[in-house]
Amino acid sequence: MPSSSPHDSLRRRYEMIRAETEALARPLSPEDQSLQSMPDASPTKWHLGHTSWFFERMLLQRDSAYRGFDARFDAIFNSYYLGLGTPMLRAERGLLSRPSARDVLEYRAHVDAAMQSVLDDPAVAGLIELGLQHEQQHQELLLTDIKHAFSRNPLLPAYAPPPPPHQHIAPPLRFIPHDGGRVAVGHAGEDFAFDNERPRHEILLSPFRIASRLITNAEYADFIQDGGYRRPEFWLSDGWALAKSQGWQAPLYWQDDGMHFTLHGLRPRDPAEPVIHVSFYEAAAYAAWAGKRLATEFEWEAAVKDLPVTGQLLDRSVLHPRPARSAADRQFYGDAWEWTRSSYDPYPGFRSFGGAASEYNGKFMVGQLVLRGGSCATPPGHIRASYRNFFPPAARWQFSGIRMAEDA
Repeated sequence: MPSSSPHDSLRRRYEMIRAETEALARPLSPEDQSLQSMPDASPTKWHLGHTSWFFERMLLQRDSAYRGFDARFDAIFNSYYLGLGTPMLRAERGLLSRPSARDVLEYRAHVDAAMQSVLDDPAVAGLIELGLQHEQQHQELLLTDIKHAFSRNPLLPAYAPPPPPHQHIAPPLRFIPHDGGRVAVGHAGEDFAFDNERPRHEILLSPFRIASRLITNAEYADFIQDGGYRRPEFWLSDGWALAKSQGWQAPLYWQDDGMHFTLHGLRPRDPAEPVIHVSFYEAAAYAAWAGKRLATEFEWEAAVKDLPVTGQLLDRSVLHPRPARSAADRQFYGDAWEWTRSSYDPYPGFRSFGGAASEYNGKFMVGQLVLRGGSCATPPGHIRASYRNFFPPAARWQFSGIRMAEDA
């Protein structure tokens, strides 16, 4: 059988990723898809529309013969590309009772039909790949955003049926030594990477040790029991002030009765599962309480350079972290994004994407922290060793967890 061409592969990826986004939205009613529970989150149908707008605005509108679905959608589904117009305010996306969920699906079908004529064009293959990677990012955001919205509903509805049961005891926490030295970080090769992953460059690391797995619910509960949220000596000043003003006493979605809210509904907390939905401030406070620290993003990348990209990534039957299965299960990929002690800064020699995509990452390189590794909501095939996620230090609604490190 003849091998498929790169164009065939890109076409298949386009079809699969676009279909997966709609599959993730399918369990949700039109009312569900209109919910916006906080300014940082977006309605499901906005994610469906925005990921189509990206292909339309970045690719299809280059052709004067292209006829758009509805010119009014341009401002509605633009996120933050000020060079392409004036987007509606992010905090007001929940006001979009119109267009309807059905209208948005028709918009997606219109864009998909028009994309058929460019999917085999090598001149735009890189931009198509960027659009697909961008859509995978929004698949994850779709899940984290609807989880937050459902958590605010007194009925605490489940997005998905309960997952298969598992019985694991977390292996003992160990610290794996690394010699440090001069190490190369950043994306290597010619395959796709976001602009913030390049250029590859060398850095100097002191010897360090990094934890063999993520911190568990039981370990974090010990921090709470020992007064972790009442002892300012463990907290960064901004984090302490925020925790007090917001009344934080536990991770987001934890309840006092040993339950926590998940995409599978309200469920008992498993002591062996990784703790999730903690801010950078909480992660740093826990590490200080334990006499350790958070790893830097470069220590994390050096630690995983020889490891396969395997772990609990997006699986619609299990939308929640699993405990480490054994001492060999390091949990570097999947389960929970890992806060690092690295600010989100450009690499030396950083160059943003060209053209309209120049606003993709660089404009956010201030006031944010880097997370590594992906989560149980990150699509398989999307994560890699050099991938740099980033959020403000107060963010809690993502599947964010804790991995500790220490100086050797």
